[in-house]
Amino acid sequence: MSFQHFESTIESRPIRDIAYEQLKHAIITGEIPAGSRIVETVYAEQLHISRTPLREALRKLERDGLVEYVLHRGVVVRAFTINDIDEIFTIRNAMMMLILPSIIENVTEEALEKLRGILKEMDVAHEQEDADALAIQNRAFHSTIEHLSDKRRILRVIDSQEEYIIRFSSLTIASIVRRSNAHQEHHQMLELLEKRDLEGLKTLMHHHLEESKETCLAAVAERKF
Repeated sequence: MSFQHFESTIESRPIRDIAYEQLKHAIITGEIPAGSRIVETVYAEQLHISRTPLREALRKLERDGLVEYVLHRGVVVRAFTINDIDEIFTIRNAMMMLILPSIIENVTEEALEKLRGILKEMDVAHEQEDADALAIQNRAFHSTIEHLSDKRRILRVIDSQEEYIIRFSSLTIASIVRRSNAHQEHHQMLELLEKRDLEGLKTLMHHHLEESKETCLAAVAERKF
């Protein structure tokens, strides 16, 4: 297990927050697998910090539902359940629908041109069935749309779920490559943004996000994630 040294990441933030973010990332990405014990002495040494900020970070992770205290074992990384994944997608999708009016209000020609460029790269990745490239461009496309909104608090909620979404979506991106309708919907989103068609975008986005969630849940259930 390797962590970025704190000497290179120290900013104005408390050490406990940096420890929390590094551990959270390692858990979500599977670098620290479900069922692993978080031994304070070991992880404090690996993170080059004392045990006090580590304990504070672990309390935050417990509130997030990422770790739990188990009798006679200590702090253990929780496995994600289907309900966890469903809830994460539901939060993200609901927040996304809330910011669509703001996105339509703030869309600019510069943003549209950026989206056109991303779509060209997505077209190539889709044609070549390059799942890794498509996953990167898919996230860039949606992130560009999301951040047209001026709803900063809602965007923070969306961003807080994004690391989870990226991991779970990686399980399904290969099937999305084969779903030509999903890729075509990105072109339709761009057309609706160009027309400033809010109602059309609401209908399409709701279908797109919900189908993405259901595809991911089905893949996770099959793999018993």
